[in-house]
Amino acid sequence: MNAVVSNQTDGDGRVRVSLAELIALRGRVTRLRMPPQDSRATRVGTQTSRLYGRGMDYAESRAYQPGDDVRRMDWRLTARSGRLHTKLFQEEREGQLLILLDQHPSMRFGTRVRFKSVQAARAAALAAWHAVKAGERVGLMVFGESSHLQRPRGGVRGALDVCGALAQCDTAASGQGQPLSQALQHVIKLQHGANRVLLISDGQSSDQAARDRLLEMMRHTAVRTLIVADVLELQPAPAGSYPVEHHGERRRLILQTEHQRKAFQQSLGEGQARLAAIATSLGIPYRIIDTAADPLDAVGALLRNAGGRR
Repeated sequence: MNAVVSNQTDGDGRVRVSLAELIALRGRVTRLRMPPQDSRATRVGTQTSRLYGRGMDYAESRAYQPGDDVRRMDWRLTARSGRLHTKLFQEEREGQLLILLDQHPSMRFGTRVRFKSVQAARAAALAAWHAVKAGERVGLMVFGESSHLQRPRGGVRGALDVCGALAQCDTAASGQGQPLSQALQHVIKLQHGANRVLLISDGQSSDQAARDRLLEMMRHTAVRTLIVADVLELQPAPAGSYPVEHHGERRRLILQTEHQRKAFQQSLGEGQARLAAIATSLGIPYRIIDTAADPLDAVGALLRNAGGRR
């Protein structure tokens, strides 16, 4: 169901993504103060590398073991302790952020300011600019009504590629949606070295298998979730009559009693509640924003640190 918004045009930033706005969001991120970034990929179970060469950072020294490379001997510690010691190094990796964006038909809904699809694109663009400022490569995978894969790329060019893809996918529809679990499975297979994944969705595509796929993904990468919701999905609507559009037909929705209003809110908000429950059960940091909110704080909190749940 899509809320009726009259006199709107493509690219106006309300029912359609505005490429100019997505690019302009760079200025807001540029002014942010960024905390120190660790360029090493965060991976569960990662152990110190035994390799030695360019792009390697010293981690620690330990007692020499047969077979260790003599070129990595820690001669100073050996001299002080009287026992042979070997230096260990960690491979220095460039951080990579992969944005996983939901563009199912349910995202093309909004009763305040803009559609969820437009708000999600704005959040994705902010995340891309945030990654660039942090020195990370950034890529994009769109799933749902549209599908697209933008491989991670560094610098301003990477964020511009993401913005362009966001605008293009907003106007192109394949009509073949896929559940969240299938999109996650695709990401697991084609992760392209991303050490962080930001999922942006309204949760309507989340299915039972999505939890297992997220758990599998968390073994290799840090996952964050931004849930985009309409205000009617978060709280009961005021009593009244509402114009809506469903499958091209315009109708009026009558919500008068408290029971009608709560039932309608629970029906609309089922997806975001389901995705929030999955994130909570797995310990995935998430934020929920509505279509009228400024996504900058939520995106920044998720990408800077553990993000928290709210």
